[in-house]
Amino acid sequence: MNTAIINIKTDPYVKAQARDTASKLGFSLSALINGYLNQLIRTKAVHFSVLEEDPSEYMVKALRESEEDRKAGRYRSFGSADNALEYLDGIINESKKN
Repeated sequence: MNTAIINIKTDPYVKAQARDTASKLGFSLSALINGYLNQLIRTKAVHFSVLEEDPSEYMVKALRESEEDRKAGRYRSFGSADNALEYLDGIINESKKN
């Protein structure tokens, strides 16, 4: 198998933690990075998961406001994405008239 070398700069602590985590999962860090690169190519998407992160104050406020709106009935529900887009197009067209 031909191989290419990728050099990246990262915090030594991050590298050590990633290597230890990979090892605990039974992988080398190189194998995990190669797997991630193949997934990136296949899905053309970037995924990050933060399992232990607390929501920001902004997010908590937005969630509270949306819950208040839901309880007060200030929301719209659509049967399909097309219905939602038609609704938004109507709002945009109405705002252009004003």
